[in-house]
Amino acid sequence: MKTPVDAPRGGQPKTVPRRHRGSVALLYCKTEFPFLNVKLSSFLTVALGLAAQTKGGSTMGALLGYFLSKTIRFGNVEVEAADGSVRTYGDGQGPRLGVRFKDRGAERALMWDPSLALGELYMNGRLEVTHGDLYDLLELGARNLVAGAAPPWVAYWEKARIAVRNLHQRNDRFRARKNISSHYDLDHRLYDLFLDADRQYSCAYFERPGESLEEAQLAKKRHIAAKLLIDEGHHALDIGCGFGGMGLYLSQTARAKVTGVTLSREQQAIATQRANDLGLDGDVDFRLQDYRDVEGPFDRVVSVGMFEHVGVAGYDEYFAHARRLLRDDGVMLLHAIGRSDTPNATNPWIQKYIFPGGYLPSVSEVLAAVERSKLFVTDMEILRLHYADTLKAWRERFVARRDEAKAMYDERFCRMWEFYLAGSETSFRVDGHMVFQIQLAKRQDVVPRTRTYIAEREAQLRRREGALPIPWRATG
Repeated sequence: MKTPVDAPRGGQPKTVPRRHRGSVALLYCKTEFPFLNVKLSSFLTVALGLAAQTKGGSTMGALLGYFLSKTIRFGNVEVEAADGSVRTYGDGQGPRLGVRFKDRGAERALMWDPSLALGELYMNGRLEVTHGDLYDLLELGARNLVAGAAPPWVAYWEKARIAVRNLHQRNDRFRARKNISSHYDLDHRLYDLFLDADRQYSCAYFERPGESLEEAQLAKKRHIAAKLLIDEGHHALDIGCGFGGMGLYLSQTARAKVTGVTLSREQQAIATQRANDLGLDGDVDFRLQDYRDVEGPFDRVVSVGMFEHVGVAGYDEYFAHARRLLRDDGVMLLHAIGRSDTPNATNPWIQKYIFPGGYLPSVSEVLAAVERSKLFVTDMEILRLHYADTLKAWRERFVARRDEAKAMYDERFCRMWEFYLAGSETSFRVDGHMVFQIQLAKRQDVVPRTRTYIAEREAQLRRREGALPIPWRATG
């Protein structure tokens, strides 16, 4: 079968055999999009040469081989193509891993835009893991990419996405609520399958090896409360309060009054029910409200895992409101995911299926906005591999109860969620993602000059935890 392709400069349409359509598409892109530079010519030369050397082989099979040989330079990955042919890629070192393509369209999609296609192909069942598990495969792929093993057009995709990233990070009040609802208003029973009993959906703080997820999440809340220097009589604002765990902790252990805001109806309902069940409804108020509409001021402001949904274009607005909401002698603690490298764009698969409107910033992007807000950075800490261990625990718990998730949704959803958790873990273990905790204030003298107060306050909070009958299991 032949397919018509428009001739250049208004000439007569030409017909191109199906086996050459991939080559023509790439040549067209090179002509129409100059940022796909001359390296594509080298790609076509090598790929077409491989095709000519393969007896009975197709151009697409040769292109796939070229793509994989450039992408998988170390490791031991057996790939079964859609035509049934099998070839191993890498240097042969490490455990045997394997995948199988279900159709030729899957091969083309992966070659053209691997950052988006890999997750889509896996969740739709068009790419199967035949040896090893999904995490092992994604980690090896990430390590190859970090080492620079990728065809040239992959880098151009990233450049193009950086150029238009602000279009995907517009989080006005309408879009912010819609984006938050798409993820956090899923069936709340889903989160019970893999989160700790307090439903902490953010990075835990592992103080020692072998610590359980429950212990590490409690340590996270204690660590944050200590940095807040929060005391009885203080009124705290929790921006992005989630299922209420942080706010309830501050009320029960620090004896503070807490106002929490979220854009998720599911989270707000569960958090409110928890406060009522604990008899804290007079001290803790969880609202369905945008932080930009909150009236202050507050003695303390805390934000855990919410800043990732703001977007670079909204940083000045975010910190301007933070300053407005904070008393002159107040303290704020921002806990969020960041990247250790230069500014980039959100992974397209994550953007499309998991966190629309989300972005993980470089520290440089955050601190520049803080400087413009006239807030002081009084302390900063980087938590490096803590989120990798958190995600590992979530992934293992989800896999162990996968059948329950499938009963709520379907097989496609389960594969999507597995890919999300496994891929996120590799971003922290391999790509250099981390969590930053930035302590902010309007005045430099409201926080002690040395950090010894953190350990002292953690010890005090730990004693209070032991004296309280805290029901860590969320209700609802």
